[in-house]
Amino acid sequence: MFQKKEKNKAVSQPPETFDTLIGEGNLLEGNLTSPQSLRIDGKVIGDIKTEGTLHIGETGRVEGSVSAVNVILSGIVDGNIESLETLRITDKGKLIGNATIKTLIIDENGVFEGNSKMHQEKSQEQDSE
Repeated sequence: MFQKKEKNKAVSQPPETFDTLIGEGNLLEGNLTSPQSLRIDGKVIGDIKTEGTLHIGETGRVEGSVSAVNVILSGIVDGNIESLETLRITDKGKLIGNATIKTLIIDENGVFEGNSKMHQEKSQEQDSE
């Protein structure tokens, strides 16, 4: 009975879903473009562009520019990040480069070495001009 409950509990918790995974120990050299979410646990040398969420795990490293709707950085990015919504640098994450974002969250012990620029929402006054 206990095993059944644990099994059902695991099923009821939605797992993180990614359409593409670059696993730990793998190396991708070149640019990567995807209309879906990505997770990087290996190393990418090149630019990444996705129309979904980009999650860079603790073992993930990107040497290049990143563009995504949301970025969760737990590894290292040596390059610029553009996020249409949120960039979160976790306690293990490190960004060496500039960020253009709407929302920036840096957890305690997260590292950000660079400059940030916030996306500006057009005000109604600007629209009427």
